[in-house]
Amino acid sequence: MHIPDGYLSPGTCAVFYGVMAPVWYLASKKMEKAFALKGLPLMALGAAFTFVIQMFNFPIPGGSSGHMVGGAVLGIVLGPWAGIIAMSLTLALQALLFGDGGLLSFGANCFNMALLMPVAAYFIFRVFTAGEPGRVRGFLGAAAAAYVAVNLAALAAGIELGIQPLIAHTMDGRALYAPYPLHIALPAMVLPHLVFFGVVEALATALVVSYVLKMGLSVEAGQKTSYRPLLVFIAALIVLVPLGLIATGTPWGEWGKEELGQLLGFVPSGIERFEGAWKGILPDYGQSEGATALLYVVSALIGSALVVAAVYVWSRLWKK
Repeated sequence: MHIPDGYLSPGTCAVFYGVMAPVWYLASKKMEKAFALKGLPLMALGAAFTFVIQMFNFPIPGGSSGHMVGGAVLGIVLGPWAGIIAMSLTLALQALLFGDGGLLSFGANCFNMALLMPVAAYFIFRVFTAGEPGRVRGFLGAAAAAYVAVNLAALAAGIELGIQPLIAHTMDGRALYAPYPLHIALPAMVLPHLVFFGVVEALATALVVSYVLKMGLSVEAGQKTSYRPLLVFIAALIVLVPLGLIATGTPWGEWGKEELGQLLGFVPSGIERFEGAWKGILPDYGQSEGATALLYVVSALIGSALVVAAVYVWSRLWKK
């Protein structure tokens, strides 16, 4: 679901930056209370969790792959505003360090995964768990919220990619950016999430949310809380990230120029121009260098540590 540069027209990218700019500002204003109540540790660990969990890729029939997003976890546990910032910082680090998702398309990626997912999951979970819910209703509420949220994000990404041939093409109708029209892009994005990735997102989110809430953790909580169990959990995920190397297929809509050229017989000029303009400091989490399992673990460790630091830097800069 990380749209690379070159797949969306510059105009489309500008629209989504325009949408997200006031959202980021408003979310930061709303988070001032969270800063005062010492909610930053949970927010930072939540961002680290989403960073690491997205490195676990799953293969699906047809040679493609995908992963859990984690935006629903952030929305439910942190609340929508902190979830927006935490996921946005995670996506920024992924793009800057590892070239996972484009810089031009960053606004669109944040709209899909950092806005739609946390906000939708938060409100759906609150509806499901109104009153005094038991563990079962809380578990089902988190699962339903995550399932709807990830499919909503997939739908948005499918529309964004699918409209490109309509709004940007040559005189002879050849697409300049994402080449597949809506009747191909929508099913390709939505169906795998309805059938497989949505189920994975729902189950994993319900388990994580149940575990975190059982510990009494909340971004609004002002009391001193031990985050050691959450740290141990994230550390265990980092050790296990080489399992994510099992899936070798490229997620749909994230092909590089060479792979796309083989699929289409040509490379759209916008993708030729913009794709790979920024490859990241450690491209593809080291996989482009003939990655070993150890290098993948190191990438997870570096990335999660830096996203934690980014949360604290963001809070300091905002308070000033």
